[in-house]
Amino acid sequence: MDKKDLCSKIMEIYPDIGGCGIDMNVQYDDVNGRWQVNLKKDDTELKTFLEPSDAELCMEGKQCVSLGIEINQLKDTIERFPKQ
Repeated sequence: MDKKDLCSKIMEIYPDIGGCGIDMNVQYDDVNGRWQVNLKKDDTELKTFLEPSDAELCMEGKQCVSLGIEINQLKDTIERFPKQ
């Protein structure tokens, strides 16, 4: 799996990311051994980490619950920040 595939899967689940002023960047963090997902809206940037096994299950179409919960919490948090 590469970051482009994971990014596409996240945008498939959450199509409003990117379209509503929320930018996303995905990269593998070698230090933590997990996928790092960054969301940015205006001047606010937040990140979360996804376990590789959770990302793999979602990419295989088996289970996206863990990935969905993490991304949804991150998205909801960044949307609550006031515009600067």
